[in-house]
Amino acid sequence: MKTLKVTLLLSAVFGLICSAVFAESDVERGKALFNDQKLGGGTQGRSCSSCHKDGRGLESIAEKTEFRAMGKTYKSLEDIINYFIVTAQKGKAIDPKSEQMKDLIAYVKSIGSSVSDKPK
Repeated sequence: MKTLKVTLLLSAVFGLICSAVFAESDVERGKALFNDQKLGGGTQGRSCSSCHKDGRGLESIAEKTEFRAMGKTYKSLEDIINYFIVTAQKGKAIDPKSEQMKDLIAYVKSIGSSVSDKPK
């Protein structure tokens, strides 16, 4: 009986470890969305990476608390991302609390430090 319990426990632990290792991270999902031309139902054949190849222009995005575009100020990263989905990609804004938005933000924040280290 003890052997069965140990075996079941080890199987459960192994399953959890494997699921964590093989699960796609929020940063990876965000990168896929960043490169998706259909994000928000976009119709322009553009993605975020069309204008921000390799994250260019987003080096300090994680440090900002306000964003300006076309003379208007946006108070959150979610708002400015949605602004560009709607204007540049001709898509529909995505829910600021959605998993898609969380993944996009995780990716955008992750590229900030790595972009500044790359040669131009």
